[in-house]
Amino acid sequence: MIKRYEGQPGQYSSMVVHDGIAHLAGLIATDWDGDMSQQSGDIFAQIEALLSQAGTNKSKLLSVQVFITDFENYGAFKSAYQQWLGGENLPARATVRADLLDESLLIEIMCTAAI
Repeated sequence: MIKRYEGQPGQYSSMVVHDGIAHLAGLIATDWDGDMSQQSGDIFAQIEALLSQAGTNKSKLLSVQVFITDFENYGAFKSAYQQWLGGENLPARATVRADLLDESLLIEIMCTAAI
């Protein structure tokens, strides 16, 4: 069975759960004016809320894909990420430079987690 969670109508689901895996769409900050730490924290909160809806949590993350606009901000992201996850149950991760929807956006994150 596939369960889809509401996202952008006509565009994408915010999360799709299938075969015990939650697949989250790329998430951006709700406040585009924040710095890297603020935008990252906003996205981490969104991830936790979606995972909770699926009956799981960040300790069951399998992989995280991070898209950042400028590696000058990588240190701030890395610090926020380490504070959020701690040192246990770390998922596989890729971090790449990317142009995002708007120049105010500094980061976008998508991930998968076990249920």
